[in-house]
Amino acid sequence: MYDKTEIKMQLEFYKYQGTGNDFVMIDNRSGFFPKENVQLVAQLCDRRFGVGADGLILLENDTDTNFKMVYYNSDGNQSSMCGNGGRCLVAFAKDLSVIKDSCTFIATDGLHHASVALDGIVSLQMIDVTNIKKEADYTFMNTGSPHHVQMVEDLEHYNVKENGAALRYGSLYGKEGSNINFVKKVDDSTFSLRTYERGVEDETLACGTGATAVAIAMNATGQTNQTVVNLNVEGGKLAVSFDKKEGNYTNVFLIGPAKFVFKGTIEVNL
Repeated sequence: MYDKTEIKMQLEFYKYQGTGNDFVMIDNRSGFFPKENVQLVAQLCDRRFGVGADGLILLENDTDTNFKMVYYNSDGNQSSMCGNGGRCLVAFAKDLSVIKDSCTFIATDGLHHASVALDGIVSLQMIDVTNIKKEADYTFMNTGSPHHVQMVEDLEHYNVKENGAALRYGSLYGKEGSNINFVKKVDDSTFSLRTYERGVEDETLACGTGATAVAIAMNATGQTNQTVVNLNVEGGKLAVSFDKKEGNYTNVFLIGPAKFVFKGTIEVNL
Protein backbone atom coordinates (compact mmCIF):
# COMPACT_ATOMS: atom_id res chain seq x y z
CA MET A 1 0.00 0.00 0.00
CA TYR A 2 1.29 3.48 -0.87
CA ASP A 3 2.24 5.51 2.17
CA LYS A 4 0.75 8.99 1.99
CA THR A 5 3.40 10.33 4.37
CA GLU A 6 5.88 10.04 1.47
CA ILE A 7 4.02 12.74 -0.48
CA LYS A 8 5.95 15.97 -0.02
CA MET A 9 5.00 19.49 -1.00
CA GLN A 10 6.79 22.82 -1.05
CA LEU A 11 4.40 25.09 0.82
CA GLU A 12 4.63 28.86 0.47
CA PHE A 13 3.62 30.75 3.59
CA TYR A 14 3.63 34.24 5.04
CA LYS A 15 4.10 35.26 8.67
CA TYR A 16 2.19 38.21 10.18
CA GLN A 17 1.81 39.50 13.72
CA GLY A 18 -0.59 41.84 15.48
CA THR A 19 0.77 43.08 18.83
CA GLY A 20 2.78 39.88 19.15
CA ASN A 21 -0.12 37.57 18.28
CA ASP A 22 1.51 35.75 15.34
CA PHE A 23 0.03 33.75 12.49
CA VAL A 24 1.03 31.60 9.55
CA MET A 25 -0.87 32.93 6.53
CA ILE A 26 -1.59 30.85 3.45
CA ASP A 27 -3.16 32.03 0.21
CA ASN A 28 -5.62 29.21 -0.41
CA ARG A 29 -7.69 30.81 -3.17
CA SER A 30 -6.81 27.86 -5.42
CA GLY A 31 -8.04 25.42 -2.75
CA PHE A 32 -4.86 23.35 -2.63
CA PHE A 33 -4.40 23.22 1.15
CA PRO A 34 -5.47 19.95 2.89
CA LYS A 35 -7.85 21.63 5.35
CA GLU A 36 -8.62 18.54 7.42
CA ASN A 37 -4.96 17.72 8.08
CA VAL A 38 -4.81 18.63 11.77
CA GLN A 39 -1.27 17.27 12.13
CA LEU A 40 0.04 19.46 9.30
CA VAL A 41 -1.46 22.63 10.77
CA ALA A 42 -0.06 21.81 14.21
CA GLN A 43 3.36 21.12 12.69
CA LEU A 44 3.41 24.47 10.87
CA CYS A 45 2.49 26.30 14.08
CA ASP A 46 5.07 24.42 16.16
CA ARG A 47 7.79 26.81 17.34
CA ARG A 48 10.51 24.14 17.33
CA PHE A 49 9.71 21.94 14.34
CA GLY A 50 7.72 24.30 12.12
CA VAL A 51 7.28 27.96 11.28
CA GLY A 52 5.96 28.83 14.74
CA ALA A 53 2.73 30.71 15.40
CA ASP A 54 -0.29 31.12 17.66
CA GLY A 55 -2.49 30.03 14.76
CA LEU A 56 -2.78 29.42 11.04
CA ILE A 57 -5.13 31.29 8.71
CA LEU A 58 -6.27 30.46 5.19
CA LEU A 59 -7.37 33.22 2.83
CA GLU A 60 -10.00 31.79 0.51
CA ASN A 61 -12.38 32.97 -2.18
CA ASP A 62 -15.92 33.92 -1.27
CA THR A 63 -18.78 34.72 -3.65
CA ASP A 64 -20.41 37.47 -1.56
CA THR A 65 -17.43 39.22 0.09
CA ASN A 66 -13.81 40.02 -0.72
CA PHE A 67 -12.54 36.82 0.88
CA LYS A 68 -13.16 34.10 3.46
CA MET A 69 -11.19 33.58 6.67
CA VAL A 70 -10.53 30.03 7.91
CA TYR A 71 -8.78 30.03 11.28
CA TYR A 72 -6.93 27.23 13.09
CA ASN A 73 -5.54 27.25 16.62
CA SER A 74 -1.95 26.12 17.02
CA ASP A 75 -3.19 22.67 18.08
CA GLY A 76 -4.32 22.16 14.46
CA ASN A 77 -8.06 22.39 15.00
CA GLN A 78 -10.36 24.90 13.32
CA SER A 79 -11.59 27.37 15.88
CA SER A 80 -13.82 30.36 16.52
CA MET A 81 -13.07 33.95 15.51
CA CYS A 82 -9.64 35.46 16.13
CA GLY A 83 -9.62 39.27 16.20
CA ASN A 84 -5.90 39.88 15.77
CA GLY A 85 -5.81 37.13 13.17
CA GLY A 86 -8.62 38.85 11.30
CA ARG A 87 -6.71 42.12 11.34
CA CYS A 88 -3.57 40.38 10.08
CA LEU A 89 -5.56 38.67 7.34
CA VAL A 90 -6.84 42.06 6.17
CA ALA A 91 -3.24 43.31 5.95
CA PHE A 92 -2.30 40.10 4.10
CA ALA A 93 -5.17 40.57 1.64
CA LYS A 94 -4.01 44.12 0.95
CA ASP A 95 -0.42 42.99 0.40
CA LEU A 96 -1.70 40.40 -2.09
CA SER A 97 -3.74 43.16 -3.85
CA VAL A 98 -6.94 41.25 -3.09
CA ILE A 99 -8.27 44.48 -1.56
CA LYS A 100 -7.25 48.15 -1.44
CA ASP A 101 -8.02 50.01 1.77
CA SER A 102 -11.33 48.50 2.89
CA CYS A 103 -13.12 45.19 2.63
CA THR A 104 -15.73 42.78 3.85
CA PHE A 105 -14.99 39.16 4.64
CA ILE A 106 -16.76 36.16 6.06
CA ALA A 107 -15.52 34.24 9.11
CA THR A 108 -16.94 31.57 11.35
CA ASP A 109 -18.90 34.16 13.36
CA GLY A 110 -20.33 35.96 10.31
CA LEU A 111 -19.66 39.07 8.24
CA HIS A 112 -16.89 41.53 9.09
CA HIS A 113 -16.00 44.97 7.77
CA ALA A 114 -12.44 46.27 7.97
CA SER A 115 -10.19 49.08 6.79
CA VAL A 116 -6.46 49.77 6.64
CA ALA A 117 -5.19 53.30 7.41
CA LEU A 118 -2.14 54.89 5.78
CA ASP A 119 -0.04 54.10 8.85
CA GLY A 120 -0.95 50.42 8.64
CA ILE A 121 -3.40 50.42 11.55
CA VAL A 122 -6.21 47.96 10.86
CA SER A 123 -9.74 48.56 12.18
CA LEU A 124 -11.87 45.43 12.25
CA GLN A 125 -15.57 45.41 13.02
CA MET A 126 -16.42 42.70 15.51
CA ILE A 127 -19.81 41.11 16.20
CA ASP A 128 -22.43 42.89 18.30
CA VAL A 129 -22.50 41.84 21.95
CA THR A 130 -25.92 41.66 23.57
CA ASN A 131 -25.59 38.87 26.10
CA ILE A 132 -23.23 39.60 29.00
CA LYS A 133 -23.05 37.47 32.13
CA LYS A 134 -21.99 39.59 35.11
CA GLU A 135 -21.00 37.78 38.29
CA ALA A 136 -19.41 39.13 41.48
CA ASP A 137 -15.86 38.21 40.50
CA TYR A 138 -15.96 37.80 36.71
CA THR A 139 -17.76 38.69 33.50
CA PHE A 140 -18.41 36.36 30.57
CA MET A 141 -19.41 37.04 26.97
CA ASN A 142 -18.88 35.90 23.40
CA THR A 143 -17.08 38.36 21.13
CA GLY A 144 -16.68 35.85 18.32
CA SER A 145 -15.00 33.54 20.81
CA PRO A 146 -15.99 32.90 24.45
CA HIS A 147 -14.20 35.03 27.04
CA HIS A 148 -13.96 35.07 30.82
CA VAL A 149 -12.86 38.47 32.15
CA GLN A 150 -11.56 38.77 35.71
CA MET A 151 -9.79 41.63 37.51
CA VAL A 152 -6.68 40.83 39.55
CA GLU A 153 -4.42 42.93 41.79
CA ASP A 154 -0.86 42.04 40.80
CA LEU A 155 -1.24 41.44 37.07
CA GLU A 156 2.48 41.73 36.34
CA HIS A 157 3.37 38.76 38.54
CA TYR A 158 0.15 36.77 38.13
CA ASN A 159 0.52 33.13 37.03
CA VAL A 160 -1.62 33.39 33.92
CA LYS A 161 -0.88 29.92 32.58
CA GLU A 162 -1.66 28.07 35.81
CA ASN A 163 -4.71 30.09 36.83
CA GLY A 164 -5.97 30.42 33.26
CA ALA A 165 -5.76 26.67 32.70
CA ALA A 166 -7.62 26.00 35.97
CA LEU A 167 -10.54 28.14 34.81
CA ARG A 168 -10.42 26.99 31.18
CA TYR A 169 -10.60 23.32 32.16
CA GLY A 170 -12.75 23.81 35.27
CA SER A 171 -16.41 23.02 35.77
CA LEU A 172 -17.46 26.59 34.98
CA TYR A 173 -17.13 26.17 31.20
CA GLY A 174 -17.38 22.45 30.63
CA LYS A 175 -15.77 20.51 27.79
CA GLU A 176 -15.55 23.41 25.31
CA GLY A 177 -13.81 25.71 27.79
CA SER A 178 -13.25 29.43 27.46
CA ASN A 179 -10.48 31.92 26.87
CA ILE A 180 -9.46 33.56 30.14
CA ASN A 181 -8.51 37.24 30.56
CA PHE A 182 -6.96 38.80 33.66
CA VAL A 183 -7.25 42.59 33.91
CA LYS A 184 -5.85 45.55 35.82
CA LYS A 185 -7.17 49.12 35.60
CA VAL A 186 -4.62 51.78 34.65
CA ASP A 187 -6.90 54.81 34.37
CA ASP A 188 -10.47 55.57 33.36
CA SER A 189 -9.90 54.74 29.71
CA THR A 190 -6.95 52.31 29.88
CA PHE A 191 -6.63 48.73 31.08
CA SER A 192 -3.84 46.16 31.01
CA LEU A 193 -4.65 42.53 30.30
CA ARG A 194 -3.07 39.13 29.94
CA THR A 195 -4.84 36.27 28.19
CA TYR A 196 -4.77 32.49 28.38
CA GLU A 197 -5.98 31.17 25.02
CA ARG A 198 -7.69 27.83 24.58
CA GLY A 199 -6.28 25.91 21.61
CA VAL A 200 -2.90 27.48 22.26
CA GLU A 201 -3.20 26.33 25.89
CA ASP A 202 -0.85 29.02 27.11
CA GLU A 203 -0.60 32.77 27.53
CA THR A 204 -0.29 34.70 24.27
CA LEU A 205 1.16 38.17 23.79
CA ALA A 206 -2.25 39.44 22.68
CA CYS A 207 -5.78 38.31 21.92
CA GLY A 208 -8.11 40.47 19.84
CA THR A 209 -11.41 38.94 20.85
CA GLY A 210 -10.09 39.02 24.43
CA ALA A 211 -9.24 42.72 24.23
CA THR A 212 -12.72 43.34 22.83
CA ALA A 213 -14.29 41.38 25.69
CA VAL A 214 -12.24 43.25 28.29
CA ALA A 215 -13.20 46.68 26.90
CA ILE A 216 -16.90 45.81 26.91
CA ALA A 217 -16.71 44.11 30.32
CA MET A 218 -15.05 47.13 31.90
CA ASN A 219 -17.79 49.38 30.52
CA ALA A 220 -20.60 47.00 31.43
CA THR A 221 -19.41 46.68 35.04
CA GLY A 222 -18.88 50.41 35.55
CA GLN A 223 -15.07 50.40 35.58
CA THR A 224 -15.20 52.97 32.76
CA ASN A 225 -17.83 55.05 31.03
CA GLN A 226 -15.68 55.53 27.95
CA THR A 227 -16.73 54.13 24.57
CA VAL A 228 -13.15 54.08 23.31
CA VAL A 229 -11.01 51.91 25.56
CA ASN A 230 -7.22 51.53 25.34
CA LEU A 231 -5.76 48.10 26.06
CA ASN A 232 -2.18 47.37 27.06
CA VAL A 233 -1.38 43.80 26.02
CA GLU A 234 1.92 42.00 26.45
CA GLY A 235 2.79 42.59 22.78
CA GLY A 236 1.79 46.23 22.44
CA LYS A 237 -1.30 48.41 22.41
CA LEU A 238 -4.82 47.93 21.05
CA ALA A 239 -7.99 49.98 21.21
CA VAL A 240 -11.65 49.02 21.12
CA SER A 241 -14.48 51.39 20.24
CA PHE A 242 -18.20 50.73 20.42
CA ASP A 243 -21.68 52.19 20.67
CA LYS A 244 -23.76 51.33 23.73
CA LYS A 245 -27.52 51.46 23.97
CA GLU A 246 -29.67 49.79 26.63
CA GLY A 247 -26.87 47.40 27.55
CA ASN A 248 -26.23 46.30 23.97
CA TYR A 249 -22.86 46.90 22.31
CA THR A 250 -22.89 47.57 18.57
CA ASN A 251 -20.53 49.05 15.98
CA VAL A 252 -17.68 47.35 17.85
CA PHE A 253 -14.21 47.89 16.33
CA LEU A 254 -10.88 46.33 17.27
CA ILE A 255 -8.07 48.71 16.28
CA GLY A 256 -4.33 48.12 16.15
CA PRO A 257 -1.24 47.31 14.07
CA ALA A 258 -0.88 44.27 11.81
CA LYS A 259 2.56 43.71 10.36
CA PHE A 260 4.24 41.44 7.83
CA VAL A 261 7.16 39.54 9.38
CA PHE A 262 8.57 37.29 6.67
CA LYS A 263 7.75 35.00 3.75
CA GLY A 264 9.12 31.53 3.18
CA THR A 265 8.77 28.04 1.79
CA ILE A 266 8.73 24.88 3.87
CA GLU A 267 8.68 21.24 2.79
CA VAL A 268 5.79 19.36 4.37
CA ASN A 269 4.44 15.82 4.29
CA LEU A 270 0.84 15.37 3.17
